[in-house]
Amino acid sequence: MIDTVDVGIKIGGAAGQGIQTIGAVLSKTFQRGGLYVFGVQHYYSRVRGGHNFFYARISNKPIYAMRERVNLLIALDHASIDEHLGELERGVVVVDRDSVKVDSESESLFHVPLKSIADDVGGSQLYANTVATGAVLGLLCYPFDILSDVLSQTFKKKGDAVVEKNIASARAGYDYAQKNFPGRCPIMLEPVEKPNSRMLITGNEAVGLGALAAGLKFLSAYPMTPSTGVMNYVASKADSLGVVVEQAEDEISAITMAVGASFAGVRSMTTTSGGGFSLMVEALGLAGMTETPIVIFLCQRPGPATGLPTMTEQGDLEFALHAAQGEFPRCVLAPKTADDAFYITSKAFNIADKYQIPVFILSDQYLADSVFTCERFDLDQIKIERYLMKDAELEGADYMRYKFTKSGISPRALPGTAGVLVVADSDEHDEAGHINESVENRVAMSDKRMGKLSLLRKEMSLPAVYGPAHAPLTLIGWGSTYGPLKEAVDILKAEGVDVNLISFNEIYPLPIKKINKILERAEKTVSIENNATGQFARVLKAELGFTVSHSILKYDGRPFTPEYIVRELSKMVVV
Repeated sequence: MIDTVDVGIKIGGAAGQGIQTIGAVLSKTFQRGGLYVFGVQHYYSRVRGGHNFFYARISNKPIYAMRERVNLLIALDHASIDEHLGELERGVVVVDRDSVKVDSESESLFHVPLKSIADDVGGSQLYANTVATGAVLGLLCYPFDILSDVLSQTFKKKGDAVVEKNIASARAGYDYAQKNFPGRCPIMLEPVEKPNSRMLITGNEAVGLGALAAGLKFLSAYPMTPSTGVMNYVASKADSLGVVVEQAEDEISAITMAVGASFAGVRSMTTTSGGGFSLMVEALGLAGMTETPIVIFLCQRPGPATGLPTMTEQGDLEFALHAAQGEFPRCVLAPKTADDAFYITSKAFNIADKYQIPVFILSDQYLADSVFTCERFDLDQIKIERYLMKDAELEGADYMRYKFTKSGISPRALPGTAGVLVVADSDEHDEAGHINESVENRVAMSDKRMGKLSLLRKEMSLPAVYGPAHAPLTLIGWGSTYGPLKEAVDILKAEGVDVNLISFNEIYPLPIKKINKILERAEKTVSIENNATGQFARVLKAELGFTVSHSILKYDGRPFTPEYIVRELSKMVVV
């Protein structure tokens, strides 16, 4: 096997043509062979029509970003050829010219009669996509038996007959490609011959799994793209793990249910996107005033209003930092990859419980829907820390829910605990929880709440530095831009550029002194963000007094690619 494998496969077609099914089957097939897969979905907000695609990148090394070149294109509609033929790099386009009108005479086009083969072998054109999947593996000379096993598991719930027809259709496509493509296999892709314990998981699934591992017992949400995958994943495990999942009538109900469940003592979470979160902000203030722990999964998409419902953006950072009336402490975390999402979600619950504050997990459509190859998560790293008072501590105590303490963190007992009265109020209140509007109490309570931030800052993790500790050029990113930025650094280093990356996944509050020590080593800095105004750069300025030298901002609804970042840096004459 060659030292480096890096193959890009794109499946293009209209919504409703089964693009995601082909992508999922191919991804599983390559992963089962020990290869790394990174998959990206691009889809529009419609049930039928439009042009969608699934992009799968396969390598024998870990990958976290999409690339702009394509080696194999499955064109299920005319738009796929129009839009993606130019992306082909010494590759092949699989197209059924009997059903897709093709104007191009490119030598890259390879006619496979998908529907005809599906009719002959499977007895229905519904199996055309399975024929295409087999044809792709035939062009790669990839072992068919791995695909056969994946198809068996994918369709086993539909019965043996459906499984057999899918396998037969895939075999026919595989054999057709092997017999009819000149030279047989334009690209060789072989499995890695070693045990494979890795898994395929989306960003949303990783967040859901992290929440379950952290002891989640109640999730309420109103479905909103692209956050819904977390709710769906948790719901699929709810019965076996004793979790209540409530699909609320709206986002206001969703967050107030989660706040109520947390007040009653269970670990609670709500999921939403920007428009839905807009409705939640008053109840966010309720959690802040009553010092009730809650985790909010805020999955960003472009706004304002409905914006681009199925696209990606990092436009809600400042919204999360300043949402709701008044001032109260909060924490904002922004995972970089699927495995990071798993571990950081569990941390979110511990922070929420310890400091009795709202904690945001700030994701976006790119991270939420992308498919990552991850090592098995280490559950030994997950520690469930509830920070609740024990019965022995409460016995004979004159309990006050909002007692003044040096740390600002008051002792938390649950309502209904024997011998204890827990009083909470959304108005300003005294230590016992009763309304108190005096000047002295207001200042003391505000200081108590806000004082928790100084303690939280000390346990926030520092950003990761990729590359040399000192470099003339430093790229700065946060959240899901990590993958493209890391690979852009690799490209630049291969070209002889001395560059590094500082990548943040814990956004607020920042450990100011420690981060300043990292940033003060940077000479020329470029902040790279998926928004129009450089929101994180402004956070660095406001929190640290640090000003970035340049910014690369992308706000067209599409994620960064390593190539895009390198091109934009070249325009700035910083490399």
